[in-house]
Amino acid sequence: MARIEIVYFSAMGHTEAIARSVYRGLGSVPGVEAGIMSVESLGDPSDEQDASWFRLDSADAIVLGSPTYMGGVAAEFKRFIDQTGSRWYKRVWMDKLAAGFTVGGGLSGDKQSALQAMHVFACQHGMIWVSMGVGVGDAGLDRLSSSIGLMCQADNAPPTQTPPPEDHATAEAFGMRVAHAACRWAAKT
Repeated sequence: MARIEIVYFSAMGHTEAIARSVYRGLGSVPGVEAGIMSVESLGDPSDEQDASWFRLDSADAIVLGSPTYMGGVAAEFKRFIDQTGSRWYKRVWMDKLAAGFTVGGGLSGDKQSALQAMHVFACQHGMIWVSMGVGVGDAGLDRLSSSIGLMCQADNAPPTQTPPPEDHATAEAFGMRVAHAACRWAAKT
């Protein structure tokens, strides 16, 4: 059994909607137990009894999600990153799998910079990064041509209308990729 947690921040609901699509992809793979939490739901990182931090600490993989704001992750998500300092020091997340997704208003919007920040964060912890893994021949997937992680685009409309269905399909496929990788990784450890 592979345990995977999604941890995300969403101000307007678009990133949460994509997180839920990634979650559906994770849950569609046999042998995976998936969880999802917002950074706002996390308790005190120094509380060793906090259930949300325990879930992250005991996961085989962690999927990170944030909107792209001004070419980077949201301040609320950066706060979560900074709260992991003691885990970094103790190498608690060493050799876990990690992956990331982001949602922004523009087609580019420097979303790659936000994903690179997540990637560097994961590498600081000694985690193993899982990329998109979608080829150019995969019709209807990865319309924004990302390789480092999942990029989605949302218009200025409610999350029930945007991101478009193609982005949700890509998010589910991304979740499945992470789930398969976590199952292989968990079987070898």
